[in-house]
Amino acid sequence: MKFLSQFFFGLKSYWKAILFIKEQKFYWYIFIPAIFMLGIYKIGAIIQQRTFDLQAENMNEIIWQMIQLLFEISIALLFMNFAKYVVVIILSPLLAHLSQKTERILTGNKYPFHFNQFLKDIKRGIRIVLRNFFWQYLFFVIIFLVAMIGWKDPKSSPVFYLIFIIAFYYYGFSFIDYINERRKLNIDESIIFVRRNSGFAIAIGLIYSLLIFVPVDLNIVFNLSGFKQNGFLFGLGQFIIHITLWISASAAPILAIVASTIGMNELASSKSSKRSK
Repeated sequence: MKFLSQFFFGLKSYWKAILFIKEQKFYWYIFIPAIFMLGIYKIGAIIQQRTFDLQAENMNEIIWQMIQLLFEISIALLFMNFAKYVVVIILSPLLAHLSQKTERILTGNKYPFHFNQFLKDIKRGIRIVLRNFFWQYLFFVIIFLVAMIGWKDPKSSPVFYLIFIIAFYYYGFSFIDYINERRKLNIDESIIFVRRNSGFAIAIGLIYSLLIFVPVDLNIVFNLSGFKQNGFLFGLGQFIIHITLWISASAAPILAIVASTIGMNELASSKSSKRSK
């Protein structure tokens, strides 16, 4: 029950983040990640179209094709999932600033700017992202090998879907650590904290993942030939849909860091009120 309450608390934090961004007029922050999204979707589209045809007549061929399949899916995972982490790495200065600004508005807490500390924050953010990606990939390999034992197509195995839950956890971890670092928790303490609040972390990572890899086709946005080929109204409808999806994807890291900060602030407040009682 604790996990579910944390999970729904994380989802509610996103709704509060939307209201907060609207109230504080933080819209312009969304344009910054939008710039870095332009090349990601093409890679994702190419990988999603990749299919595997397994045909083997003897044990040597079976083993070779299993290795080949694991390698190719690993490359796909590296491209698709690391793209999400790349967004967090590139935007780490922006996310750290926005998290501090959100907390200052919510609580009045001010953190004086020190360039050396700022560089340390960025380095720590990158370390956390790389650590989380390593562990996510390690779990992927283990789950994939287990799925290969019982299913001809590993991706059709129910076990395979654990990969997504683990990914959500580590994406959420990457955002939550910005707040943990500001509260002087070292990396080990941050790991323990996120484990104890895994439902909250998974909720943060879930919405971030759903938003950042929505099926947007940027060719429709920048190639206006669709207006001539499909008719003006249909072309306009497609244009509006994919512009909306692009904005949603661009808003993903902004929403995630604000939701994490709001949620962490409420968690800290609830713990303080319990202690005072």
